[in-house]
Amino acid sequence: MADKNEWGSNLSFILAMIGSAVGLGNIWRYPYVLYSNGGGAFYIPYIVAILLMGIPFLILEYGVGYNFKSSFAKAIKTINSKWEYLGWFLPVAVFMIMIYYSAILGWDGIYVVLSFFKGWGANPDAFFATNLLQSSESVSGLFNFIPLIAVAMLAGWVIIWFISHRDLENGLGKVSKVLVPLLFITMVVIVGFSLTLPGASIGLSELFSPDWSLLANFDIWMAAFGQIIFSLSLGMSIAFTYASYTKEGSDLITNTISIALANSLFENFAALGVFSILGYMSLQSGTAVADLVTQGTGLVFVVYPTIFNVLGDWAYLLGPLFFITVYLAGLTSILSTIEPLSFSIQNKFGMTRSRTMTILIVVGAVISMLYATAFGGFLLGVVDTFINQIAILIGVVAECIVFAWIFNAEKLIDFLNSRSRSLKLGKWWLVIVKYILPIVVTVIWIGGMVDVMGNGSFEQLVFTLISAAILLIATLIFTILPAKNPDWDKADERV
Repeated sequence: MADKNEWGSNLSFILAMIGSAVGLGNIWRYPYVLYSNGGGAFYIPYIVAILLMGIPFLILEYGVGYNFKSSFAKAIKTINSKWEYLGWFLPVAVFMIMIYYSAILGWDGIYVVLSFFKGWGANPDAFFATNLLQSSESVSGLFNFIPLIAVAMLAGWVIIWFISHRDLENGLGKVSKVLVPLLFITMVVIVGFSLTLPGASIGLSELFSPDWSLLANFDIWMAAFGQIIFSLSLGMSIAFTYASYTKEGSDLITNTISIALANSLFENFAALGVFSILGYMSLQSGTAVADLVTQGTGLVFVVYPTIFNVLGDWAYLLGPLFFITVYLAGLTSILSTIEPLSFSIQNKFGMTRSRTMTILIVVGAVISMLYATAFGGFLLGVVDTFINQIAILIGVVAECIVFAWIFNAEKLIDFLNSRSRSLKLGKWWLVIVKYILPIVVTVIWIGGMVDVMGNGSFEQLVFTLISAAILLIATLIFTILPAKNPDWDKADERV
């Protein structure tokens, strides 16, 4: 029998990690990033980012996580008690992601139902912004509660609770074995059908036509590294937490390569479907693909419904299939974001997994109702930008310092190499995690700060500061609360 905080098999670990990486961002974020950063030319910095950041940093997180076999917060405290604040900062930040992801999951749940009869009507843009979200950038929108969105979000929270409050293998482990393969299968069906549409080649040509001149642009390289951080959930303490659950003798290096490869293949495969359908839409409407491309949730909830409106009867098959795929992707993402904070709370306060998950999900569900208001869409954008462009990047830099320098990542090399059937680590890996990664991520963080402070409205800046205050205060509370678990101060290392 697997321990309640241990994967039942290596396959469960790999599928759960793939599920955490292959999520919503691969479907609605990556196609836009690829297209707007040079098309085919983007693959050069993209591959460099995977090799230079994605794989080396994941190996670092997996190695340290496996070594401590404990929560992120406890491991950080064990390495150096002065850094315990960081141990709570990242899990709380990731929990904030979970809360606003539940809103997107709720929106998509509504669209799953609507897709069976094209319930968004003839103007999907107006339906999404006005009819469904009732969007308002005024704080007064917080008092305009939208019951339909609230019910859809609560349904998602119930599903998340049903899966996550169980023992690891019986809950997340079993579900990952179903959700992740199902996610891949449905995406294969969607892309396969999309490639057969008239005009698909128009979209693919737009997507892959390389603009080599952009390779000399600093922004395209930062976009590539930013995408890898986002899509592989680097610095979110998720990889660390999952690795701490693994059994003795796991080949973490080969697992890392498999997960990074699966994530890359999925997001690039999904992009084929997106632009094949955009090409079809361009042919039907006479509108250039460049005018149809949009980033963020607009691609999922506006562009796709617009496409389904002109697909005829095929839309009644492809529409539900697409939105179910997005829902599965959302579930795999959300299920991973609750683990770091949950495990840390279990470690420090001696609570059971079931009770911890139940409390966190109730708290998350209550707070998430802010996104079930007319102000919710605007608020979501603000919090998402703050977490991903500021908070998480700080965490990545801090992790590199704590794991590579204070913990001393060098002592992991022989241990990881002895189990690896593929790549062998050497001094090159230490150079990357000690020097190159902190510098690169710091530059990306500065760019994110400049973007938020320079381009944000007054309301955005105010709610960014409020989000930061909530994150910092919640982190402080978890840090200073006295531990109730007698094992909290006991170090348990494998290396």
